[in-house]
Amino acid sequence: MKRRDLLIGGAAAALVGCDGGSGDGGPAVQTQRKIRWRLASSFPRSLDTLFGASEYLAERIRAMTDGNFDIRPYPAGELVPGLEVFDAVQQGTVQVGQTVSYYYTGKNPALAFDACVPFGMTARQKGAWLHEGGGLPLLRELFADFNIINFPGGNTGVQMGGWFRSPLASLADLNGLKMRIPGLGGEVMARMGVSVQVIAGGEIFPALERGTIDATEWVGPYDDEKLGFHKVARTYHYPGWWEPGPNLSIYANKEAFEKLPATYQAIFQAACRETELRMLAQYDTLNPQALKRLKALDINVVPFPTDIMEKAAAESRALVEQNASKDPTYQKIFSSWDTARAEMFSWFSAGELEYAQFAFQR
Repeated sequence: MKRRDLLIGGAAAALVGCDGGSGDGGPAVQTQRKIRWRLASSFPRSLDTLFGASEYLAERIRAMTDGNFDIRPYPAGELVPGLEVFDAVQQGTVQVGQTVSYYYTGKNPALAFDACVPFGMTARQKGAWLHEGGGLPLLRELFADFNIINFPGGNTGVQMGGWFRSPLASLADLNGLKMRIPGLGGEVMARMGVSVQVIAGGEIFPALERGTIDATEWVGPYDDEKLGFHKVARTYHYPGWWEPGPNLSIYANKEAFEKLPATYQAIFQAACRETELRMLAQYDTLNPQALKRLKALDINVVPFPTDIMEKAAAESRALVEQNASKDPTYQKIFSSWDTARAEMFSWFSAGELEYAQFAFQR
């Protein structure tokens, strides 16, 4: 047979494989498989930075597979309630979820390290620990118990402390306050006398408007403005010490992910990483503009009183150390996180902090 005939025959065989032939034609053939997945998000469609990240992820995966790997995102409530995304992915009701892991600390307190810990790392520091400091492999050991593979999928940067009907003058003002705040931040607030409520994003405004809660935290100026909290609560405290750099996660059902062709797995991971970086850039662009608009409405934008910050820091440390003493898995993750935090805080205080204190006021 002539060389030309061999080439034509090989190309034809490849095309047959692309159309669904069974052999092991390699990644170039396997990527032609048509796959349809559903994604359940914990966030409403109106939040174009949060829910929008799931849409961006799906767009990038479609683009990199010529439309053959198609993920359809659904906002909170359309497939499952916003706080049930973890269960839906674990059980295989959906193949993908977009959420924040501190919603599910009732399943295992160590899940908080996938999202954030009070007085923990900033967005840059958290990303460094996850991707280069050994954090992600440790967390994936934990998620494997739930039939989930977790992928970092975004970060908001340091958050605001939240919206309050009345300004806080001292630690005593927290006693009996009804506040929407999830995760470890909620546990710390409870230790300081707050009546903690956990409410999904789309339900917060009505609760604040009706007086079911006295205060709420969410993210920062851009998303908070969209949800309209400033219309019913006029004091905006900062900083969100419980979320200095919260990581949002993309959950993949472990069984479904492992059935994907290797090329699709790599594309999924790359799209998650791109989505992660894009979200932080969006918030760093949009939050300053939104804060300026809110200040123009005579919103009372003020820091938390010092005694609240001091008490919160002490209670936060006591809480994570208490959890670590109870569970070897928690202790293992905490030890890695705490070492990385101390090292990065030392470096950032020499470089970043000194620069910020001098330059940010000018």
